[in-house]
Amino acid sequence: MWEKLKQLARRYDEIGELLEVPEIYADPKKLRALTREQKELSAVVETYRAYQKCEDDIAQALELVSDPELKDIAQEELNTAKAEKERLFDELRVLLLPRDPNDDKNVIVEIRGGVGGEESALFAADLYRMYAMYAEKRGYRVELLNYNDTELGGVKEADFMVNGDGAYSRFKFESGVHRVQRVPETESGGRVHTSTATVAVLPEMEEVDVDLRPEDIDMEDVRIDTYRASGAGGQHVNKTSSAVRLIHKPTGIVVSCQEERSQLQNRAKCMAMLASKLYEAERERVEGAITSERRAQVGSGMRNERIRTYNFPQNRVTDHRLTGENKNFNIDAVMNGDLDPIIDALTMQEQAEKLRESTEA
Repeated sequence: MWEKLKQLARRYDEIGELLEVPEIYADPKKLRALTREQKELSAVVETYRAYQKCEDDIAQALELVSDPELKDIAQEELNTAKAEKERLFDELRVLLLPRDPNDDKNVIVEIRGGVGGEESALFAADLYRMYAMYAEKRGYRVELLNYNDTELGGVKEADFMVNGDGAYSRFKFESGVHRVQRVPETESGGRVHTSTATVAVLPEMEEVDVDLRPEDIDMEDVRIDTYRASGAGGQHVNKTSSAVRLIHKPTGIVVSCQEERSQLQNRAKCMAMLASKLYEAERERVEGAITSERRAQVGSGMRNERIRTYNFPQNRVTDHRLTGENKNFNIDAVMNGDLDPIIDALTMQEQAEKLRESTEA
């Protein structure tokens, strides 16, 4: 562990020196890669150096403890430094855990109404609102790609991109089946209905760190359909065939975008979405073959998992992946975008699982 930390600290300093060389700015791709690597290393290196300082503080305090006049003060400083050293050690163990390479990426989120007819579409619209509010609270930017609504204000499908540092690390836990239990607006008898909506979360493809880019897709494998946009979208709606749908024939993957004014812009966004989906499908295939027996329970992303229940009569949201006592959350807060308590709990549980596996390995 300590040798690895020394290597990371040396690499961090090396990157800092490279970024001071003017020639590096002539190569944008290399510059982006180095800047990203520096950012990824910063937390662990800063924590490691804080740990080293604690060791120095402890050594100095031990020297002063034998001085009768400074004994009490030195002992207090010694206790404080030891407690801080222990905390930093635990933090370093977490920081050294294998990291999801997609965590810092932007994400594409897809919401679909599931079982329950119009009520599932209304719930899907509520989920879109919840995620938009959460993104705003985190300082992320939401870019709507495709929004197909219903007459009652529900959503058949909504696709959007969330732009911001660490967006995937927060949204990746949302992938799966979301279940709602409530009295629908269309229910006159006051009976509670159960409906579902599905959420898929894909990391955005970037040239810097993935092999498959939009321009790498063989267009002979893609069928392109154009049609008139519908729903919210501005003056261009229903006037021109600006909306685009791409069908990847070998896999059957379908993506669509209708939120931009020009067909060219919508096609470009569709290509980005298709590249992300193809990359995600290949990643899941490889991970399934290699790590199926050791896959963590949290954040596995399987589309058929019921991950969460939103129970309106009982005013609670239950995340079924959480194994501790605290798996229920206030539904009003959650629906208004306060997702951090759930995501923080899932993150901590995932880290604990990885620590356990690293200890057993």
